[in-house]
Amino acid sequence: MTDESAVRRLPRTRRPVPPHPKGSRARFVPAALIALGAVPVAAGAFRLTQLAGGAAVTPENARFFAVPLPVVLHIVGASLYTVAGAFQFAPGFRRRRPGWHRVAGRVLVPCGLTAALSGLWMAVYYPRPVGDGDLTEVFRLVFGTAMAASIVLGLVAILRRDVRRHRAWMMRGYAIGQGAGTQALTQLPWILVAGLPGETTRAFLMAAAWILNLAVAEWVIRRP
Repeated sequence: MTDESAVRRLPRTRRPVPPHPKGSRARFVPAALIALGAVPVAAGAFRLTQLAGGAAVTPENARFFAVPLPVVLHIVGASLYTVAGAFQFAPGFRRRRPGWHRVAGRVLVPCGLTAALSGLWMAVYYPRPVGDGDLTEVFRLVFGTAMAASIVLGLVAILRRDVRRHRAWMMRGYAIGQGAGTQALTQLPWILVAGLPGETTRAFLMAAAWILNLAVAEWVIRRP
């Protein structure tokens, strides 16, 4: 056998494929989403500590001590929904753990619905805190209903094996659920520049956060 024929018989090695930049960026999405929800999750944990530890009752927290179950359900449901839901946006994580998406979905759907429905209950039945007006309550009812509806529509879609619609509706529901995190970003600059916002301004700053999240979700859903 000649050297030339031996070279021809050598197995060809495949060149390593460099990671796609979009895939590299996707690794940071869960961390970014968890960071976005860090403020409301931390605030919720503090509230639970107050309720469990028998903190002093003040006009600001009296409604929670009077009827604690709705706020406890809201905090636990929203926190799990925020943190665990972030990993649904990590394709690499889901590839390494094929069963994760389905198992997590069975937890996230009830958590998301619990967060949305308890939020609606609190908006209607809890006494309004200082700074909240009629418009704030309207926005909370609109977006809370939209969150619950999105999760239900996403569940119906996957039961029909319509993965595309399932993905779109679940993404919208998660975007609304992350509204509290984005509200910290929309309100903080205003507070630093102009001081505490009035009732109407605060309502629109809160609505702006939900709308911004939904706009980002729609962009992700519709991009090629």
